[in-house]
Amino acid sequence: MNFLTSWSGGKDSCYAMMKAIENNHIPQVLFNMMNENGKISRSHGLPLTILKQQADQMNLPLEAVPATWDDYERKYVDHLKKFKNKYQLDAAVFGDIDLQAHKDWEDKVCKLANITAILPLWQQDRIVLVNEMIAARIETMIVSCNEEMGENYLGRILTKELALELERRGIDPCGENGEFHTLVINCPLFQNAIILPSFTKIKHNHYYFLNWNT
Repeated sequence: MNFLTSWSGGKDSCYAMMKAIENNHIPQVLFNMMNENGKISRSHGLPLTILKQQADQMNLPLEAVPATWDDYERKYVDHLKKFKNKYQLDAAVFGDIDLQAHKDWEDKVCKLANITAILPLWQQDRIVLVNEMIAARIETMIVSCNEEMGENYLGRILTKELALELERRGIDPCGENGEFHTLVINCPLFQNAIILPSFTKIKHNHYYFLNWNT
């Protein structure tokens, strides 16, 4: 099946895409929802320039759509319908692991667009998944995290040791509950590693983020 990847720029969407390709599905486009000014991704706080680097390394188009939280779902569905025709899509691939509300929403929007929702990581063990991602040579950096984790985790590369450290602290090593988000720097889907700009650290609404100098 031809598929769209719901691309956050992080490890879960990357690994889900890799698994979909392993299952002989064919990637056609990356889809990211941006904040209302279209400059920063809504989920991970990544600048458009970094997302474009990732897309370029995979030789795939990136569709980055600005939205507010109020019109997020409407725009998501409208663009799924548009992309279904533009890219001849059969399915959309998502990186969610076990949050039922997320799966329900993805099933809903895909049904409205008349495509299939594929969740290759669904209901798999979180620490096992992290280790699989690392073993699969997905190199990721923590780019945002909550107050419980603290700003010292920002900019760190996610390793098996770090995942165990987080688990010992009672923090989900996948960040599935929103504890942290990651940025894929390199992976087997990329021709080369992306080049990161310098950054500082900022705090916004109980979360720490990398503030990229782009």
